[in-house]
Amino acid sequence: MFFNDIPVLYFITFLSFFLCLALTPVVRLVAIKKGWIAYPTKERWHKKPTALFGGVAIYLGIAIPLFFIADFSSILPHIIRTSDHIALPSIGAVIWIGMTLLFFLGLVDDFIHIKPHTKLVGQILVASMVTFLGFRLHWFSSLTVDTTLTIVWIVGIINAFNLIDNMDGLCAGVGFIAASYLALLYTGILPEATLVSVIIAGALAAFLFYNFNPASIFMGDCGSLFVGFILSMLCLYYPEAGAANVMSLYAVPIMILMVPILDTSMVTLIRILSGRKASVGGKDHTSHRLVIMGLSEKGAVLLLYGIGAISGMSALFVSKSDTLTSPAVIIPLALSIILMGIYLSQIRVYPEKEFSLLRGKSYTPILLELTYKRQLMLVILDFCLIAFAYYLSYRLRFDSNAFPFYFKVFLHSLPAVIACKFVAFFAVGIYRGVWGYMSTNDVLVYLKASSLATIFSVVTVTYIYRFEAFSKGIFVIDWFLTTGVLLGSRVSFMLFSDTMKRKTLAGKIVLIYGAGRGGEILLREILNNKRLKIKPVGFIDDDTLKTGKTLQGYPILGVFKDIESHLDKYKISGMLISFNNKDPQKLKAIKEFCKAKGLFLKQFSVHLEDIDLEI
Repeated sequence: MFFNDIPVLYFITFLSFFLCLALTPVVRLVAIKKGWIAYPTKERWHKKPTALFGGVAIYLGIAIPLFFIADFSSILPHIIRTSDHIALPSIGAVIWIGMTLLFFLGLVDDFIHIKPHTKLVGQILVASMVTFLGFRLHWFSSLTVDTTLTIVWIVGIINAFNLIDNMDGLCAGVGFIAASYLALLYTGILPEATLVSVIIAGALAAFLFYNFNPASIFMGDCGSLFVGFILSMLCLYYPEAGAANVMSLYAVPIMILMVPILDTSMVTLIRILSGRKASVGGKDHTSHRLVIMGLSEKGAVLLLYGIGAISGMSALFVSKSDTLTSPAVIIPLALSIILMGIYLSQIRVYPEKEFSLLRGKSYTPILLELTYKRQLMLVILDFCLIAFAYYLSYRLRFDSNAFPFYFKVFLHSLPAVIACKFVAFFAVGIYRGVWGYMSTNDVLVYLKASSLATIFSVVTVTYIYRFEAFSKGIFVIDWFLTTGVLLGSRVSFMLFSDTMKRKTLAGKIVLIYGAGRGGEILLREILNNKRLKIKPVGFIDDDTLKTGKTLQGYPILGVFKDIESHLDKYKISGMLISFNNKDPQKLKAIKEFCKAKGLFLKQFSVHLEDIDLEI
């Protein structure tokens, strides 16, 4: 074959790109003429009729060049078995056959909407074909378990990409990023896998010209099914590249496909717990929840691109690192993804049904108790953060030659260090704070707790181990890391809560008059009290020096005489006075202006009233 012929490789890569680039508008034109259009529905996200069958162009852009480089003859020995030890067939040939079967399965589904279980049977048959030809994940020594898990992996990733095809450019973009990282992963190691990766990357990059927001064509099931299949195949092929360590064997495939795995896992779990069918479409995907938070559709898609890129970069690092180094990347990435999943799952999409299957059960009180006692979750999170910070201290302090020796020291001392830190945390009182709130005093408490924890750890290590084989630098680094992760995790909770309040704020649009202390208190009350149904767009203030600045993230738009220029721009309905100045002339001018412009006017004040104690 010509896998190492660079000019041919470039030609085939550009061929897939230009084929898809040229064929997509043709397919779009045919779809529009034939009426093959996706119309907006209450369960779908798009808001305008859009052409379907973009998957046809993607398929041809991949299948044509792949057909000429695949070695189909390598499959025959697996069909007519002459030996028990047969080399794996050409991955290009297996992918071509599998993607073609799934393309036609998806095409039929796009035309006549076959039942989910029928589609699932077709996917299982394709996955079974792959395992019959010898491809496995190699995650378990048991052939039965590993074969079964491989089928589940292929079917799961196929459906994961089918599910994330829910917003303009999401499925194609995430697929392009994953394929690009797979090409980098296999370059110089597995030439055929590299070529397949760049072919699919080229086709998906071309399709994004028409599918990115605002999309003029959707890929449909005839595209998303085989895209998921190709990427699942390329990931399970990773053991053939010679995994650098056992950990990377499991971590690399998952990290490369982190975005579809996160979305599918979260959506499936929430739908099942909410009594909805996992196979039925909805507006409760990761991308939809990000939009509900306040991001634009493009912003949500680009954020998921970023997560895919970071996760893919981490996968490349892990693939080239040893078992002792890989956790330095895997653990923080896993914690970040878990926290993101927890954050997003709290956003209510279907409030009348959310987690309905958990209600009215014998274990419901326990679940509610765990939900409201969030400090328990903080303790579990801190356990992970303490262990990770201590591990990373050793990884940063010692080079790769010395680290294997000191890793044993780390393992022996870790339980004592964790115990010391928790004793310090409880003694100082970091778990007494209210969830989602943080002040300067709380920062000082965390600094005090981290410092005391380090002192306890040093004293304990000195007493138990006589400080033999320990480095003072370890505990200095550990203090910085522990303090950083503690404060960072708490700040992330606070920022998420505040962002949610701001982005989901809805109601009458108002200006706040007065950008002082009263204005700040009023803004906080609006953000924390949705029953007011008020949405401020900014402040005005008589102090000209404040114009152009911001208060709690909201702009100070100018002085009183500038209000009129903002009325139409922001569609303002009313004004809120945040100061207690009783100047009658100023108040009269405000009233006259609001009356003339048809604005409502309200005044905010904080006051204490005496209550008669007589009953």
